[in-house]
Amino acid sequence: MDLASVIGLIGGIAVMLFTILLSGSLSGYVDIPSIVCTFGGTIAITVMAFPIKKLMEGLKSLKHVFIYKEMDSEGVIKSIIDLANVARKEGLLALEEAAQQLKDDFLQKGILLIVDGTDPELVRNILETELSFIEDRHKSNQGVFEFIATMGPGFGMLGTLIGLINMLANLSDPASLGPNMAIAIITTLYGSIIANVFCNPVVNKLKLRSSQESLLKEVMMEGMLSIQAGENPRIIEEKLKAFMAPSLRSKIGAPKEPKEGEA
Repeated sequence: MDLASVIGLIGGIAVMLFTILLSGSLSGYVDIPSIVCTFGGTIAITVMAFPIKKLMEGLKSLKHVFIYKEMDSEGVIKSIIDLANVARKEGLLALEEAAQQLKDDFLQKGILLIVDGTDPELVRNILETELSFIEDRHKSNQGVFEFIATMGPGFGMLGTLIGLINMLANLSDPASLGPNMAIAIITTLYGSIIANVFCNPVVNKLKLRSSQESLLKEVMMEGMLSIQAGENPRIIEEKLKAFMAPSLRSKIGAPKEPKEGEA
């Protein structure tokens, strides 16, 4: 579980509620017509804007904001170095058995393409195409929440305009102007909550997840092509370390060399 996401969401809501309670009563910020207009309108127009399949995929991606296993970039690089050592000692064909033990489908696919003797340029094109489709799928999922973040304030403003119209229609009653104005502005508040407390942070976190995954797959691709080119495992290690932050590079040990007298 991503504690930062959970703590951030709960903290944002808590700060908002605390501010409301300090300035007045919570009941004064609850208005059913405003809730129906802002939240109901946003949901309805979002359903209209996306095919059901795309909408469901986008909503399912929400789990990656709160439930996420951090990518083990150090483990991936170590696996690639181990594969490079196997290829150096036993040849590329020996990688087929090792590929079956890999848990990452992208890495496994690339290794099997290499084992099959696929041209290096074709291997790169296939992997880049797959990476491109992964990134497009991520952008599509982010787009659902970006759309909601836009429509929430939009319907909030729409509700405010409706409230103002009702207020202006009752100018003959000065005592009602204050309460009616407050109710009209509440819809703008609801729209801002949809965008700024929830959707915009979700989009930012999903973009970060996508960026991390894309970078790791680029590391895999560079490592696999280096193995196919027959580069020294030490050179491959240093090349892949360049993708990582300096603080993480020391965690990756150099590939073990056989001692004298060992086969």
